[in-house]
Amino acid sequence: MLRPVLVALSRSEPARRLVARPFVFRRVARRFVAGETADAALQVVAELNARGLAATLDILGEGTTAEADAQRAAIAYLDLLDAIGTRRLQSHVSVKLSQLGLDLSAELAVRLLAQIVRRAAEVGTFVRVDMEDSRRLPGILRVFDRVWEAGWHTVGVALQAYLYRTPQDVERYIARGVSIRLCKGAYAEPPQIAYPRKADVDRAFAALAERLLIAGRSPALATHDERLIAGARQFAAAHGVPLQAYEFQLLYGIRRDLQDALARAGHRVRVYVPFGTHWYPYVMRRMAERPANLWFVARNLLRP
Repeated sequence: MLRPVLVALSRSEPARRLVARPFVFRRVARRFVAGETADAALQVVAELNARGLAATLDILGEGTTAEADAQRAAIAYLDLLDAIGTRRLQSHVSVKLSQLGLDLSAELAVRLLAQIVRRAAEVGTFVRVDMEDSRRLPGILRVFDRVWEAGWHTVGVALQAYLYRTPQDVERYIARGVSIRLCKGAYAEPPQIAYPRKADVDRAFAALAERLLIAGRSPALATHDERLIAGARQFAAAHGVPLQAYEFQLLYGIRRDLQDALARAGHRVRVYVPFGTHWYPYVMRRMAERPANLWFVARNLLRP
C-alpha cells in the first residue's frame, strides 16, 4: 500500500517543494545521492575505486520539456565523460532518455545519445541507457536500437524484471550481443503489464538472471536482495561462468557491507552513483523500494 503512494509523491511538485530544502538534503538525500555537483560525485567515484569498486554515474533529471535543457544535459554528460577519462576513473555513465528530450522528439534523443556514446568510446568507457516507466519503454528501445544499429556498441540497456514483456526483450538483445542491466523495476505499473507480487518479481528476476549468465554479454545484475545474489552466484559457479563475465550492481548509500563482501569474494561490483539538483524523484523511489529506507529518513528528519 505504501509503495504506490511514495511513487506518486515522487511526481508531485508541491511535495518536492516541501522536501527540497537544504537541511533535508544534508540529512536524507546525501545518503542516496553523491552531492549536487560533478566534482562531488567524481570524488565519490575515486573513493569507490580505492575500495576496489567500479561506478556508474547518473546526472539526475528526467522528463525534460525544452530542447535547450536536453542539450544542456547532453553537454553535462560529455563534460563528465571527459573528467572520467582525465582522472582515469573506473566509471561508466547512466542516462535517462527523457532527460535527453525523448518526450519532445525521438530524433533529438537519438542525436544526443549518439554524441554521448561516441564520447564514451573516445575515453574508453561505456554508457547504460536507464529504464523509465512503461509508457516511455517503446520509445526508449527504439532510440537505443537506432544508436546501436548505427554501429555504436559502447552502450547497453537496462531492463526491468517485473514487466511481462521483459523475457522477449532479453532474448532479442542477447541475440544482438547487447549488454543488459537487469533490475527488478522501481515504477508503479498496472497488473496488466507487470507482476504486482514481490514473489513473482523475484522469480522473474532469478530466471532472467540465469538466462543472462548463460547467454548474455557482460550482464549486470542489479539487486540488493541477498537471496537473489546468492542464487546467481551458485548458478554461475555450477555452470562454470567466470566471475569476471558478469557483475553485480548496487546503489550508492545502500548496503556498503554487501558491496565490499562481494568485491572481497572476487566479484565485479559496480555502484550506481547519482548526483545533481534533481534528486527528489530518485530519493522518493528509493523510499518506495524498501521500507527500511523510509525509517532511515524519518529518524533523520526527527533528529535535532
